[in-house]
Amino acid sequence: MSVHCLLVAGGRWRCFPFPLGSSLVQGLHNSCCRKKSTAPKKIIPSVALCDENTKKSGNALDKLFSSEQQASILQVLNTASNKELEAFKLLRGRKSINIIEHREKFGPFQNLESLMNVPLFQYKTTIQVCNSILCPETEGEKRKFQDNRLLRKLIKPEIKRERLKAVNSIVSIVFGTRRIAWAHLDRKLAVLDWQQSECCQLMKGTYLSSVYLQEISSVISKMPNADLYVLEKIGLSIQNSSRFPVLLHFHIMEAMLYALLNKTFVQDGQHQVLSMNRNGVGKHFELMIGDTRTSGKELVKQFLSESVLKEEPRVVFPSEKIVHYRQMFSSTEQQRAEELYDSLLQAIAFYELAVFDTEP
Repeated sequence: MSVHCLLVAGGRWRCFPFPLGSSLVQGLHNSCCRKKSTAPKKIIPSVALCDENTKKSGNALDKLFSSEQQASILQVLNTASNKELEAFKLLRGRKSINIIEHREKFGPFQNLESLMNVPLFQYKTTIQVCNSILCPETEGEKRKFQDNRLLRKLIKPEIKRERLKAVNSIVSIVFGTRRIAWAHLDRKLAVLDWQQSECCQLMKGTYLSSVYLQEISSVISKMPNADLYVLEKIGLSIQNSSRFPVLLHFHIMEAMLYALLNKTFVQDGQHQVLSMNRNGVGKHFELMIGDTRTSGKELVKQFLSESVLKEEPRVVFPSEKIVHYRQMFSSTEQQRAEELYDSLLQAIAFYELAVFDTEP
């Protein structure tokens, strides 16, 4: 008879009297050694978690899948390269590497239960991985996931894709420190309205709410109705204290426009106003140099010319308005009226990226 001390749940040591040749002692010893050999370095597995997983699993994993399904899963686990394993969404990163390392060290997986000996694989994770191997994502599903992820980065708040695709017209709004510009485009990329308004009083004094209300209400009264209103979202860093007055101005403008244009939000809870990432629009038109957005003036000038010269231009300026828009463009060339140019580019990018889901 000898006394053996074991570490139990809670981090406490307990002593048990066992015969030297006890199979229980040998089993515990073998179990500890096995766990030590398969656990990732610098990670101490939770005894309570291991016990819970063991209770849940038993032979449950093998019972969840037919013999044919088990054979298919094991075929992938035992033969797939790291790159092939990473094709499955749930096996990207460290999980695929751990499978390869475990396979090289201990040989092929004999059953699904043995997958739980691989670091990062617990009971629920293992079931999810097995299901993903049996039903991998199609290329269409992968693209849809990637497109939705990009769309979430580009437009806030999130809006259902079906609603975006049903849009007939939008008003794209870009505001700066002294002016607000907007462009009204339909889904044929025909320009229905395009203009700007000076708002020189907004940043003077102490940001009076009443002044903002008067100025913005006046501008909104000139804007046409549309299915959606798209605001430019500028990513100014709050770390630069010298930019705080401008950042405050932009936040007030954005809040006021959200409040005044979302006329039916209280009734139906549907956003009519969205914010679109400025740099996302810049990347779409290749106007970015590093993290800096360059002027879109020349690109807008090109669109104006193509509307007359090309049979199927990218942007359609109605013939009865083309002279007016050319004159407006010429009169603003010396004023650096970037808001005017950006409002048009933002509208085009919104349709091409969010509504049509196609690159030009």
